[in-house]
Amino acid sequence: MIFVNVTTTDLERSKAFYTALGCAINPMFTDENAACVVWDENTNFMVLTHGHFSQFTDKQIADPHAVAQVLLSFSRDSREHVDKTVDAGVAAGGREPRPAQDHGFMYGRSLEDPDGNLLEFLHMEPQAAEQGPEAYVAEHGAGPDPVPGR
Repeated sequence: MIFVNVTTTDLERSKAFYTALGCAINPMFTDENAACVVWDENTNFMVLTHGHFSQFTDKQIADPHAVAQVLLSFSRDSREHVDKTVDAGVAAGGREPRPAQDHGFMYGRSLEDPDGNLLEFLHMEPQAAEQGPEAYVAEHGAGPDPVPGR
């Protein structure tokens, strides 16, 4: 299992945002300081108030609106599922910081939660996931640059 810890300045707002994305809240690990956001049986977010988060580190807590510390990416089963997830997040108070990225074999959109934590939702064509992006491009054509960042 993986537990990703992110900070929030408003726990109730964060719980509403993540449930709007289709997540559940595990009440056994949720109180006034933290909420356990369940993505699937193996992936959970612990959304922690700054006071609670500071118990786990001596470092300064970054302001996700000002600096990027991590980008959390989640695969979706279709481009439409990517769009539905991000659109729900924007409607629930999130922000889409950049346009959709379409690389032909992979489609993704970015989303900031209300606290500025960066999420990305992507769909990769099965052939590209199994054989690599070049195999997909060889069969389907180049379209956008097949390797992001190149």
